[in-house]
Amino acid sequence: MRSINRENKRNTTLVACSNGLSVEKTLEIQLLRDTLKKLDICTKTSKYIFEKQQGISGTGKEKAENLMEFFCDKKIEDIFDISGGDLANELLPYLDFEKIKDSKATFWGYSDLTTIINAIYTKTGKESVLYQIRNLIYDYGKKQKEEFSQSFLYNKSDLFSVRGQFVQGEKMQGILVGGNIRCFLKLAGTEFFPDMKDKVLLLEARSGKVPQMITYLSHLKMLGVFEKISGLVLGTFTQMEQEKCKPDMIKIVLDYVKESTPVFKTDQIGHGTDSKAVVIGREVLISRNLFLQ
Repeated sequence: MRSINRENKRNTTLVACSNGLSVEKTLEIQLLRDTLKKLDICTKTSKYIFEKQQGISGTGKEKAENLMEFFCDKKIEDIFDISGGDLANELLPYLDFEKIKDSKATFWGYSDLTTIINAIYTKTGKESVLYQIRNLIYDYGKKQKEEFSQSFLYNKSDLFSVRGQFVQGEKMQGILVGGNIRCFLKLAGTEFFPDMKDKVLLLEARSGKVPQMITYLSHLKMLGVFEKISGLVLGTFTQMEQEKCKPDMIKIVLDYVKESTPVFKTDQIGHGTDSKAVVIGREVLISRNLFLQ
């Protein structure tokens, strides 16, 4: 992403636009803040991080207004969403996309934040990052911190360098959209769903087995998505891969896309704590099994 002067601290904030975290995560979030501080990254924290009941930390309007405060804060350069779940799309009607467009802040999140990330691109043309910042403190934390610091602070490609293999075709190019397949489909039929013409579509999932994937892919097909895209990237499908479901996702997908549509599979994007980051809304070129943005 952007490079900075190492002598200056980077100003960021932590938010939870989807489900609020349980209070048992308090020490974990403090560890994350401490980890970022060691990288000279200062963090503010949203007042809607922790749940009050049933995953709810505030209303959609309250969380949206809080998020807009951070987008409008000229000192904030990056907004890291540390949540996931089901609730992120309730913010969309309350966001001021003109102000988001003018903001210098970049939004980061994954899973259910697929909704906000793609809505930002659709309404503003602005880039966001599909990545869970809590990966810095999990089991692959050492490597994640090394790659994150090189990319976030020094504008290198470490965190964004993704490898995989083509299962159909040998090259694709276009603006990247998508993310979690279930959450991406929440935008269908709304003003926040991207124009899919000539886009590279990224799909991944944490939960769901064969019947769920067939449902989601059928929905995308009925929306005409597979007739419009220039390529398809498959990340990890955690439950399917852990349980070795048959048919696997590659075989299922090839029944939906055109034979002329390139399909690329990678194990480096998804819900794994070793996952890389990708920029939604940025031009991507994939060839020779390397994903370049």
